[in-house]
This record gives sequence, structure tokens and C-alpha cells, in this order.
Amino acid sequence: MTDTDTDTDTGTPAPEKTPKEPHPMNTTDTTASPRWPVPSTPPVHEPALFAQAMRDMRLTWRARGVLAELATGYHPGQEPTVSELTYLTRDERLAAEGREAFRKAVGELRSLGYLRPDATTATGVGERLVVDLAPAADAHLIRHLYGHGAHPDGS
Repeated sequence: MTDTDTDTDTGTPAPEKTPKEPHPMNTTDTTASPRWPVPSTPPVHEPALFAQAMRDMRLTWRARGVLAELATGYHPGQEPTVSELTYLTRDERLAAEGREAFRKAVGELRSLGYLRPDATTATGVGERLVVDLAPAADAHLIRHLYGHGAHPDGS
């Protein structure tokens, strides 16, 4: 039925349809500038340590995602604070997990030493965290089992 059709049961004109606003999760505003600009150069972290950190089985998948975001997504010195990321509104977060999930992931990363407050933060409230991939040197990696390694001899 179009806007000018009539209802076949009653013979009365059909009500006009008002266009629906798109759901905020289904739109991307490409005209607004991002709060934190995307860096144009790759991160300065050691690639091998970053790869080990992403495979560290001591970390949950959620914590690995937060670590990847903080390690690669910002210009040095312009990283957001924990408070800025925690208090993004639901519309700003879109599909990202909630505040409590983010806090838990940050706590996990801090407890293993992957995140630490920068030297200028004294209180720890609203702190800017610095990514440190040194704990990846002690990462717990999944071992190759049953001769399915990359080498023909099964090692």
C-alpha cells in the first residue's frame, strides 16, 4: 500500500506514513571529526612483542581488544584517559561493551603490567595510561600439540 492507497476493508484513505529516523547504531556520521584522530603512521611498539601480547592466554579476549585499541589507535601523548573511555555514552560506544566490562579489562591489563599510569598522573583518577608491552615477553602462549607444528618434524 502506498501513501495514496485506500484501505480495501473500509474504503477509507490509508494514513500517511512518516519516514522513520535511522537507528543511531545504523548510521555513521562521516562529517564529524573524531574526538581522537586516527594516527597516520604505524605505532612504535615492537611488532613481535605486540603479537605475543595478542596471544597471551593470561588475558581475556576483551582485554586483548582494549590493549590493541590503546596500543595502536592514538597519537603518542594524545591517548584518552580511562575516565574518558569509560564514560562514553551508549550512542558514542555503539557496539562496544559497557562500562563495567571496560573497567574489568583495564584492571586485568594493569594487574599484568600491560597498562600503567603515565608519570604525570599522581591521583590515578581519570588517569592517562601508558601501554607497556614488556609483559608480553612472559606471555603464556598456546603450545603446539601432537606434532601439528609448522615444522615437518612436528616441533
